[in-house]
Amino acid sequence: MDKIFKFLGGLVLGSLIGASLALLFAPDSGENLRKSIQDEVDRVQTEVKQAAIDRRTELEQQLADLRKPSKSEQI
Repeated sequence: MDKIFKFLGGLVLGSLIGASLALLFAPDSGENLRKSIQDEVDRVQTEVKQAAIDRRTELEQQLADLRKPSKSEQI
């Protein structure tokens, strides 16, 4: 039980130190940083949506090709 409390204490302390250092060394103000993060998230979302659309189109084309009767079936 003592090991668990030491681990949790270290986890909390490490988190606080990490958050403090992140705030001290942040390259921009909070508002600008949040906007930059939101812009990047929006860009990634757009790319993922476009990739999904492209992949769906590709798979639909493959399915359509598979559904076409082969020459041996047409005879």
